[in-house]
Amino acid sequence: MTTILNLRNRITSIDFLRGTIMIIMALDHVRDYLYSGSFLFDPLDLTKTNGILFFTRWITHFCAPIFMLLAGTSAYLIGQRKTKKELSIFLVKRGIWLVFLELIVVNLGWNFNLTFPMFFFITIWALGISMVILAGVIHLPVKAILIGSVLIIAGHNLLDGVHVEGNSLPAFGWSLIHDQRVFTWHNELFLVGYPIVPLMAVMPLGYCLGTWFATGYDSTKRQRNLLLAGGLCIAVFVALRYANVYGDPAKWSVQKNAFFTFLSFINISKYPPSLLYLLVTLGAAFLFLSFTERLKGSVVNVISVYGRVPMFYYLIHIYIIHTIALVASALTAGQDWKIWVLTKPIWFTRDLAGYGFSLPVAYLVWLGIVVALYPFCKRYDAYKQAHKEKWWLSYL
Repeated sequence: MTTILNLRNRITSIDFLRGTIMIIMALDHVRDYLYSGSFLFDPLDLTKTNGILFFTRWITHFCAPIFMLLAGTSAYLIGQRKTKKELSIFLVKRGIWLVFLELIVVNLGWNFNLTFPMFFFITIWALGISMVILAGVIHLPVKAILIGSVLIIAGHNLLDGVHVEGNSLPAFGWSLIHDQRVFTWHNELFLVGYPIVPLMAVMPLGYCLGTWFATGYDSTKRQRNLLLAGGLCIAVFVALRYANVYGDPAKWSVQKNAFFTFLSFINISKYPPSLLYLLVTLGAAFLFLSFTERLKGSVVNVISVYGRVPMFYYLIHIYIIHTIALVASALTAGQDWKIWVLTKPIWFTRDLAGYGFSLPVAYLVWLGIVVALYPFCKRYDAYKQAHKEKWWLSYL
């Protein structure tokens, strides 16, 4: 029995998972721009947060690593129709294109400032560099790729204590590899949000995952393998986290009550993604794919639309959220709309006290944006499917 496919021969469970994380991702960005508390404290700070706010931020942890994983899986499936050389060339071109999008199009969307006072090296940058690395990795045997990916993911926290101090080029280079930092150069700010290690190993892991989705692979076996892989990841997470010895630089501790102790237990490090962070997020991805192997219906179909046009959705949703924040602040007494044309002192000193809205408002705006984007995503998806001969569509 083969996996459930939609009419365009896409794997529904993958599109459904990707669509789910794209929707969740928008919640984080709406919270960033509209929720007043975003500028005052970290929602994961257990001394200041509450359960709803904590999980509003925490649930979005799943987005970036799962997006990386599924990008690798998609690369494998695309490779079934190309030679290794053709796939490598495609991955290099697309990777470079994604880095350009991050530094220019995405950064402009975050800042709304044509002088580019800040450059963010975050999700799309890491995705692009990982794609370029994958272009070379795919020429290795799948077993070697799998072993290498697991070793990097499992062992990279040994580098947690390695830092290069200062505002120098070597420090910036090391930050790009494994140390989230902010740098200044000629009055510009550079935020390295996603160091490339260990994310560079997640995409090749997804490439290996693609072998389970290849044509002819038994779906019952795939579902069982995914369930076992997901269960193993979660079990290893619980064991390592309880030991509190290795796998995350932030240790858990007993808090004021059992609920907050639980929050401390699951409060794992995202920048760079720790081993425990990846065990939770990737483990959840494996379980999701297993449980949705045969799932279908209107909800799956609707959410999968977002998953089939992720880059299109990603790019436009940033500009829409930022525009809404600008307009909302302009129409609200006591708020200065110009605050949303971000500058260095505002963003990095969190000097936005008095701006923003309640968390329920942020949730309503998030749902409204997701719903409003659906017809545009659906139309673009239909256009892509009807014009597969247009090469440029594979880059957006």
